[in-house]
Parts: sequence; C-alpha cells; structure tokens
Amino acid sequence: MVDYLIRETFFRPDEALAYEQTRIPAALYNGLQLLLRRSTGSAVFIPIRSMQYQAVVDREEVVFVDSHGGYAYQDGEGGRLIRIAWRPAVGRDSLSAPVPCEIVYYFRDLRETQTRLLGEIQPIITQMLERRRIADGPIAAPRILPLRRPA
Repeated sequence: MVDYLIRETFFRPDEALAYEQTRIPAALYNGLQLLLRRSTGSAVFIPIRSMQYQAVVDREEVVFVDSHGGYAYQDGEGGRLIRIAWRPAVGRDSLSAPVPCEIVYYFRDLRETQTRLLGEIQPIITQMLERRRIADGPIAAPRILPLRRPA
C-alpha cells in the first residue's frame, strides 16, 4: 500500500461547550493505536463516509471534523473546524480493558453524533487494518531450528 502525506489544517474553536468522561472499548483504542503505529506520518485520517465526517488520529487525541461544514479562515489559511475531540487517558492496566476518555464537544447538540461516531468507526478501523495486512503480504511461516549440542 502506498502512503503519502497530505497537509490539512484544522481549527479548534476557542471554547469547548461541554466535556464528558466516558470509556471507549479496548478494541477501538487498540485499533487506533495500531493504525497510528503503522503509519509513516504523524497522524492517520479515517474517513467516516456514512456520516460525512473525518477522524484525525494523533498520539494525544482523535478529532472529528464535518466534511460538509465548519470551514474557517485565519491569517490567510483555511481549514475545517473540529467538532468533537476524544482524549484517551495515557496508560492502562490491561490491553482488554476499556480506556478512560474525555470527550470534548465544541458545538451544541453533538451527543447523538458522538454515539454514532463510536459505532461507525470500529468497522472502518478493522477494514483499514485488514487492507494493510493484505497489502503487506502473507506472514512468513516460522522456522524451528534444532539446537545442536557442541561436539
């Protein structure tokens, strides 16, 4: 699979309207981290076509922008407005435990959107990881060599 870099600009509104403490499923968090680690860039873009949203994953957070609205200009540069941000906690006790996460809402009436994002993103991540696995080719079978004793 060919990786290429795209430069995008995103603006964070000055104030968040609401914060919510929640947990995101371990499989979702693990998939996000796997995509990020396998990426050649510092962020991963995940298109959520069914909602016309885009998720941007970096080491500290996942931000969501609406592809149909929320464009701004500042200092001669244009970019999309961040609608929602997920800020997962750093460190955890188990790879299979849900991950504490702060949800930041920058616009009103986005709780339903947040619920949909949570449900829509997991299958997309699974599909992206599967495509990457197929593109990277089959994993070589392990070889077990007999240990020879010194003569």
